[in-house]
Amino acid sequence: MNIEKGLFYTKDHDWIKIDGNQATIGISDYAQHALGDITFVELPGIGKEIKQQETLSTIESVKAASDIYAPLSGKVIKVNEALNETPELINTSTYNEGWIAVVELDKPSEKENLMDATRYEEYLKTLE
Repeated sequence: MNIEKGLFYTKDHDWIKIDGNQATIGISDYAQHALGDITFVELPGIGKEIKQQETLSTIESVKAASDIYAPLSGKVIKVNEALNETPELINTSTYNEGWIAVVELDKPSEKENLMDATRYEEYLKTLE
């Protein structure tokens, strides 16, 4: 599994890259492997207020549909429109071109509830 350093992770296999009071959200390499070929991404609406652990979006794959949960609370300020035409970007570039949304953070202190890359890697070992 590819785990990107410098990101934070949830037990639901979502990642978040924090840059000041904004953060980019996507799903981990582990999650995209588990889902298989991604066929559709329901992007959140711009301006949507989200709370930590609430549903941010939904991803459909050849295997299943899965809710994506917000790693941190905030307001959606940007979405990855490229996923409308090319949802498989999540499979091919999950940490770069396959991001889902950018959120303006309400409570950066919620980061304490997340795992850094090392802790996430340890967590994945418990799932094997």
